[in-house]
Amino acid sequence: MTLTSFGPANRIARTAETHPLTWRLRDDGEPVWFDEYQAKNGYAAARKAFADLSQDDIVQTVKDAGLKGRGGAGFPTGVKWGLMPKDESMNIRYLLCNADEMEPNTWKDRMLMEQLPHLLIEGMLISARALKTYRGYIFLRGEYTTAAKHLRRAVEEAKAAGLLGKNILGSGFDFELFVHTGAGRYICGEETALINSLEGRRANPRSKPPFPAAVGVWGKPTCVNNVETLCNVPAIIGDGVEWYKSLAREGSEDHGTKLMGFSGKVKNPGLWELPFGVTARELFEDYAGGMRDGFKLKCWQPGGAGTGFLLPEHLDAQMYAGGIAKVGTRMGTGLAMAVDDSINMVSLLRNMEQFFARESCGFCTPCRDGLPWSVKLLMALENGQGQQGDIETLLGLVGFLGPGKTFCAHAPGAVEPLGSAIKYFRPEFEAGIAPSSAAVPPLARPIVVGA
Repeated sequence: MTLTSFGPANRIARTAETHPLTWRLRDDGEPVWFDEYQAKNGYAAARKAFADLSQDDIVQTVKDAGLKGRGGAGFPTGVKWGLMPKDESMNIRYLLCNADEMEPNTWKDRMLMEQLPHLLIEGMLISARALKTYRGYIFLRGEYTTAAKHLRRAVEEAKAAGLLGKNILGSGFDFELFVHTGAGRYICGEETALINSLEGRRANPRSKPPFPAAVGVWGKPTCVNNVETLCNVPAIIGDGVEWYKSLAREGSEDHGTKLMGFSGKVKNPGLWELPFGVTARELFEDYAGGMRDGFKLKCWQPGGAGTGFLLPEHLDAQMYAGGIAKVGTRMGTGLAMAVDDSINMVSLLRNMEQFFARESCGFCTPCRDGLPWSVKLLMALENGQGQQGDIETLLGLVGFLGPGKTFCAHAPGAVEPLGSAIKYFRPEFEAGIAPSSAAVPPLARPIVVGA
């Protein structure tokens, strides 16, 4: 898979004015180390934040810029920062970078960490200054071994330059940063499960409230932000709110740029930094190059396996949270997947639900038992052994596992693609019902979970 931010045939030049996240990337894909990063205006925003802005000024600037979380949930970053306690006596507080990135079809954070590790460090340094956190952790997906190596080297370079550690830039502010590799669980993308894992506990989500801003790592105030979110901070502080808000396309309610991509049987699978509001059709046709010869687009997901399927006629939707919501699903991570016409949707959903069932933490009944139940039904339909009522049972599970019905958002994300696949491709599911099967009332078919 190509990790790139180029447009088709490199037709769009990357500049600091238009591509704040990726303009420093090297054409050869090698990491941008400290000297080169600093020569490309690196750490200038951090120096500005320390010299000219108070902690409250930084928080307000990020809030005014309208930066939202880039991990999938899209919660306003400045608002999240504002939840941290103002009490100066609470001097032990933490900043966590969520770099778990276990969402299938998503690799945007990997590119940033492997090729621009100092951008993440600068973003965390400014954020730590704003939040008055004295220690930070990059909670990294264990399989990202190259990213871990590059981040650790970059941390040592920043320490040697006096940008991490004690009395940073003569300000009296101390900030230590550590790279922590996780054991590899999808649920660690949920911030409180991540906190539990960091503490050495089982990666189960915590009950909220209290929220991490009040009771987080080892009971102390904690802020958790995604890699791409933190990488936006230096440009906002360095170049200002109005410039940042001007980057998005007309009609977008989200500001700035976003790393977007397309995987699947497209001609040019990859990753690009594009303004919010670009249409999915432009992303699919102009950047990904459309489908490979001999394949036809059947449907697509806008942002990872936990988002609903959309049809080719939905490609004119704008790529921002509200734009994708208008056609019935979530933008998620913004890295889309094209499904070609050779794929059977029942088999695809069985594969997805097996993944989500395996990655459930097992804490709450709907998720722990409902997802394996869906896998059993999908396996029966895939093998032509389904019974009358199985599709209604699957739709019932979509409702039982929906938003607000489970302890965290894992199960709702898992069943969203299932509900949309049945909505648009029900005949493929009906084809798996055995002709001789008797009618079974919805939700009445016995399933032995785990058998």
